[in-house]
Amino acid sequence: MKSIYLPLIAIVFFTLSCNSNTSTTNTIQKEQFTQDQLNKYETAYFASGCFWCVEAIFESVKGVKEVVSGYAGGKAETANYQLVSAGRTDHAEAVKVYYDSKVVSYETLVKVFFGSHDPTTLNRQGPDAGRQYRSAIFYKNDGEKKIVDTYIAQLKKENVFRGTITTEIAKYTAFYDAEDYHQDYEARNPNNPYIKGVSIPRLKRFQKKFPELLKKGSH
Repeated sequence: MKSIYLPLIAIVFFTLSCNSNTSTTNTIQKEQFTQDQLNKYETAYFASGCFWCVEAIFESVKGVKEVVSGYAGGKAETANYQLVSAGRTDHAEAVKVYYDSKVVSYETLVKVFFGSHDPTTLNRQGPDAGRQYRSAIFYKNDGEKKIVDTYIAQLKKENVFRGTITTEIAKYTAFYDAEDYHQDYEARNPNNPYIKGVSIPRLKRFQKKFPELLKKGSH
């Protein structure tokens, strides 16, 4: 559970981040959509560690309309934070990305996924360890799987990562929205020690790496 690491994160944050500018981050004004409006867009499903972090990263990408934190890869009856964060289910903390395919392609979202976390650390991202924090892509059809497989092959050919890519490539079955308090968590809780020490630095690294993919005002 993320709460286990908060004391250590707080110490590290206050010791190392005086000059890192991680205590604040620029945010964009989110558009508000009804579910009927969102249903007009494409969806994609990714997991790469804490969903607070992943949600904020994809929210900053041009063409992304909404990102929902939730659980994927497990059963409906165990899709709750208490069980998932304790590693007692098959779920991964994941996000559902609603995107305008006329503005951003699925391939670009896959690029964002691999460019915003370390896919070589099996069942771990930063201080979060366990299968619930695994790197995973849940593809909906053969077209998406082909894009993912092709991109991974390219990463391997170019030796982008030193270690072996451990990302789980699984057929999408279901996604369960996380509890309301998890939605937009980073934006709503900027002073949370985990957000300051882990989420915001991760977002800023992504923004620095891919400025051309960002929405206006999210730098």
